[in-house]
Order: sequence, then structure tokens, then C-alpha cells
Amino acid sequence: MGQPPAEGVVSGRPRFGGVEAGRGGITLDVALWILRGVFLVVIAGLGVSVINSPALNDLPAPYPWVIFVSILAGAVAIIGIDVVLPRKRIEMITCVYFGIVVGLFLTYLLGQALSPLLLDENLNPGKYWMAIQLLVGVSLCYVCISLLIQTKDDFRFIIPYVEFTKEVKGGRPYVLDTSVIIDGRLADVVETRIFDNELIMPRFVLTELQAIADSGDRLRRSRGRRGLDILNRLRANENVDFKIHDRELPEFDGQPVDMKLVLLAKHLEGKVVTGDYNLNKVARLHNVPVINLNDLANALKPVFLPGENLEVRIVKSGEEPGQGVGYLDDGTMIVVESGRDHIGRTVRVAVTSVLQTSAGRMIFGKCERAVEDRAEIRR
Repeated sequence: MGQPPAEGVVSGRPRFGGVEAGRGGITLDVALWILRGVFLVVIAGLGVSVINSPALNDLPAPYPWVIFVSILAGAVAIIGIDVVLPRKRIEMITCVYFGIVVGLFLTYLLGQALSPLLLDENLNPGKYWMAIQLLVGVSLCYVCISLLIQTKDDFRFIIPYVEFTKEVKGGRPYVLDTSVIIDGRLADVVETRIFDNELIMPRFVLTELQAIADSGDRLRRSRGRRGLDILNRLRANENVDFKIHDRELPEFDGQPVDMKLVLLAKHLEGKVVTGDYNLNKVARLHNVPVINLNDLANALKPVFLPGENLEVRIVKSGEEPGQGVGYLDDGTMIVVESGRDHIGRTVRVAVTSVLQTSAGRMIFGKCERAVEDRAEIRR
């Protein structure tokens, strides 16, 4: 195994200021500042052209320079916004671009459709047409951009007999359940960097969690507030791609929360993350992949094979005659034959069998002998 790359080096390339250097040795930050410098030079040239244009010859001396400074100030403001907002989501920018293009195209079509009115001398809308066209164009661009932003997760374009849908590449999103948020273990698992996928918190699950936090029952209220604290912890983690899904699908009408989760995961082609045994079964019936935190926790527990020995403290009697029950540090229950006579004492147990289920793990063993307490040994 080779040694991991030193800090500041990724894939054999040095990093400067947190940005990987290219093959030519120019970092992304340097390239951006070069682009901004060229942008300022071009804007300055355009400003000089504007103040030297014949249209501004009649203005008093200070006004052309005021216009020039205003143009430069606008360019600096644009660069400032670009620097302050370094992380830009490509889907949002794409929505704006396509919204403007579609809005202008619809404005053009509407103008062509209403062009006969311009020839009507009785209506005479010509002197108002530019203002009307500008107002309609701005309105259509806003509607198109807003519609694309609200439906950016769908990416569906349907032609009769042909349907183009979004192709999911890489990790599929994880849709979170109420139980897994209240449980709290998800935040610890995510901080280990084992999950690189996007975490989706549906709005209806958040609403249910808020209702639990406002419950009159003290226990439910504390569980709900714990869940809200876990959500804030996930959102504050810069290494977690966390998003709240606000859209309501038409299939959600009249469906319970568990069914909405399954339908949303199926729509997003993602996976349901839950600790609810019943939701696990419902999701599998609909062929939706499920990540059960209980299964994950059980998979990480120590494996005991029949014949191995371990020590456990018997804390109570079992259901069958002579049985005793103890627990490991991770909460695994151990049923010990002939252990009832050793309640309150630590015994050495020989493992006979292990029962693994989605609800947890149980270990069955036979008591071999009692282990002397440390206090008795010291005496």
C-alpha cells in the first residue's frame, strides 16, 4: 500500500489556496482573477467608447465621466458578487439561462401573433407596443425561470410515444425518514464520510417532525426536538450535501407519510434511509432500495461464532426455566442457559447459536462458570 498524499497535494498535483493546479501550473483562482481583470479592461474600453460617442457630446463636462465611473462601478459590483458567492449550483444557472431563452422565444411568437394589430389604424397600438412588448417579455421570462427552478428535479420532456427522463449517474440520493432523524445515529454515521450521496429531507417529513416537537406529550416533544437538533447538525456540516425537498407529487394525494416516502424515493430513483421495520417492508414491496440503520449497526457488531467464549453479566431471568439474560456493551442481548442462578454476577458463556434479524441480534449461550468479582479478588 502506498503512502497517502501529503496535505496540499491531490493526485500528484499541488494545491494552492484550496484549488488544484492545472497542468500548466495555473490555479483556478489565478485563472479567475485573470478573467476578472480582462473583464474590467473590456468594460473600461466600452466605457471610453460610450463617453466618446456623438450622443453624449451635448452633455456638460462632468456627466460623461460620471457615466464612465458608473459603468466601472457596475462591473466591480458584478465581480464582487462573483467573489462573495463562490459556490454556484449549475442547475440554478441552467434554469436561468433556459428560462430567459424560452421567455424571449415566447415573447417573439406572441409579437408575431399580435403583429396584425399594428396594421389596424383604429387600434393604433404602435406607440405603446415597445412598452407592452418589454413588459410581456419580462413577465414571461420570470414565469419560465420560476417554473424551471420549481421543477428542476424532474427533467422530463415528453413527446407522443417517446419519453426522455433524467439519467441518474453516480450515487443515488438518500431520502430520510422521521425515525432515522429522531434516532440520531445518522449524524454520527455521516460524519465518518461513509455517505457521499445527497441527503433528501422531504418537506412533509419535516412538518411531521415539527408536529412531534410541538406535541403535548413531554416524551414525544423531547424526541421531536432531538430530531430538529439532528437536522441542524446535518445542515451545519459543510461536508454533507443536505437538501430539503419542497415539491409535492400528484401521487401524494391522500397517502400516509410512509407511502409518500416510498413514492418520492421511487420518483427520485433514490434509497430510503430508515429504522422503521414496517417502512422497510413497504419499500421492498415497491422495489425501492432501503438502508436500514439497524441492519448497518448489526453488521458492525462483533461476530461471535458457536463455540467461542465471552463474559457477560446476568441482569435478569429469561422466559424459559433456568434462563438468564445479559447484555453486551453495544446492547446485544445474550440468552444464557442455566444463568438464572447467577443473576447479578458475571459468568463465562460458551456461544451456542446466533440469531440475526432486521430488528437486532440475539446470542444464545450456555453458562460454563461464574467469574469472580474484582472486589472478591482484591479481598
